[in-house]
Amino acid sequence: MAAYIAKRLCQTIFVLWGVSLVTFLLMNVVPGDPVLLMLEKRAKPEAVERIRHEMGLDKPGAVQYMNFVRNAIKLDLGRSYFTREPVMTALSRRFGVTVRLALSAYAIAMILGISVGVLSALQRGRAFDSLVRGGAVLGISAPVFWVAIILQMIFGLRLGWFPISGLRSPGSFVLPAIALGVRYMASISRVTRTSMLEVTGQDYIRTARAKGLAERVVVLKHALKNALIPIITLAGTELGDLLTGSMLTEWVFALPGIGKLMVDSILTRDLPMLQGTVLYVAVVFVLSNLAVDISYAFIDPRIRYAKTD
Repeated sequence: MAAYIAKRLCQTIFVLWGVSLVTFLLMNVVPGDPVLLMLEKRAKPEAVERIRHEMGLDKPGAVQYMNFVRNAIKLDLGRSYFTREPVMTALSRRFGVTVRLALSAYAIAMILGISVGVLSALQRGRAFDSLVRGGAVLGISAPVFWVAIILQMIFGLRLGWFPISGLRSPGSFVLPAIALGVRYMASISRVTRTSMLEVTGQDYIRTARAKGLAERVVVLKHALKNALIPIITLAGTELGDLLTGSMLTEWVFALPGIGKLMVDSILTRDLPMLQGTVLYVAVVFVLSNLAVDISYAFIDPRIRYAKTD
């Protein structure tokens, strides 16, 4: 297990290097000069060249990239072109907002998704099962920004129950968390239902029921535990998605998280800030996938033995 984790961590280094390189190349291909965006249109050419030299943008692209990698190893991702704020400081300041939003949406998706999926499997072919399957298709198909706008219109503007933008109160996370968690809740409910239907048809489930065990014990201890592998796979990857894929939700609700910071960096071509947010996304995805792989071994001993052979 230790060797496997070490191997995956080494792969992480190459993934992050590749992500940083691709991001740097793409940002240098896109038309536009960040210095001209910072200064007024009537700025003198001397001032433009001076700012470009101070920011190191007059150096060859290879030199700029190597300087970025050298500093990134020291956890120095540079400073924003526009605010001059250190990238690590900006990420740290906004990380808490993104985590609170992601964990709130994740709790909604996991609790409701698994519960609804299990109940749907136990009531296969009935009205509740049909309702859950139809709702899951609708939840997966509906765009996040559309769900967010609908929630703002109904529960924010018309009913006035929750704020529709900013961080005015603890209730500011309610609508964004629901909007962000609906799609993931629908996915988890579908996977849970399918996995439970497959497990409940096995011989050991019929044996457990024949022994007179309570239905609650059969479902929770025997069926659900053995149905967790695909659920954990989806849950682990979706946690990474929630921690990195809340850009539209944060933008619609004007939440000062990392997702909104990334969108602002793209619009302004703020290369240091954009590289920092992209690296954050890559790190979260790699670590979430690693956590999923490690969790397999604790749930299914067969996977643990296979890795040690």
